[in-house]
Amino acid sequence: MILVADSGSSKTDWLLSAPGQQYKAFKSAGLNPYFLTEKEITKIIQEHVPDMVALAEDITEIYFFGAGCSSPDRHEIVSNAISSLIPNAYVSVDSDLLASAYATCGQEKGFCCVLGTGSNISFFDGEDIHDGQHGLGYALGDEGSGTWFGKALVTDYLYGNMPDEINAKFKAAYNLQKEEVIINTYQKQRPNSYLASFSKFLTEIRASEYGQDLLRKGLLEFVDTNIKSYPQFNKFKCHFVGSIAYVFADELKAVCEENDVHVGKIIRQPITDLMEFILKRG
Repeated sequence: MILVADSGSSKTDWLLSAPGQQYKAFKSAGLNPYFLTEKEITKIIQEHVPDMVALAEDITEIYFFGAGCSSPDRHEIVSNAISSLIPNAYVSVDSDLLASAYATCGQEKGFCCVLGTGSNISFFDGEDIHDGQHGLGYALGDEGSGTWFGKALVTDYLYGNMPDEINAKFKAAYNLQKEEVIINTYQKQRPNSYLASFSKFLTEIRASEYGQDLLRKGLLEFVDTNIKSYPQFNKFKCHFVGSIAYVFADELKAVCEENDVHVGKIIRQPITDLMEFILKRG
């Protein structure tokens, strides 16, 4: 059996392939090694996907792609956690950007952008990704991501910068207090996921002038800061993966068209395409 995982900061999609059988899908919380220790990752896997762990003896290969898995020491944290539960399998750990590139570009050259809880971009040369100067995380970067939009909504609300009607809707939905936001943002785990959770509110106010202005601002900031940093940005297709890109595809396409960015695939989750690529590659 081959197990493939695509992990963001908020959730992890697992897909298990066995000869002659349909894929089996599992879900757990995100397993970002920047925010979680080896023991915490192990505990999450045990508690969230026990049915998957129960198949450990039959799993021979594991390909894990995740946010925060951009260096050897982070790879080791995830690999050790998985191996403690599925000890007989070969384990490969790599970045979520490579997963997105495999799922969208296949073996063709192109740009792959992640617009989910966080945001990032890489250039894929047909075999491997080439990281740029991006991926600075929720505190310094993540332009156009769920975290970026959530942070913008929360700060506008707390500063009293929302239109009255939007403010009333936001208050009814969340009834936030400043102290609560401070604690969750600066003292608790997964502050990026906490902030990103408010981005769902954008779907409720999407048709409003405030909503459209905020969407355009965030997506344009991603294009200007990330995509346009590559001199050859308009010579290759630019693919997108993630909930923000998928849900707000119309707004994203409009901003890209205005800026001479050639949009390729826009998919919400790469897991199925990723599994197909890995099986095909052998």
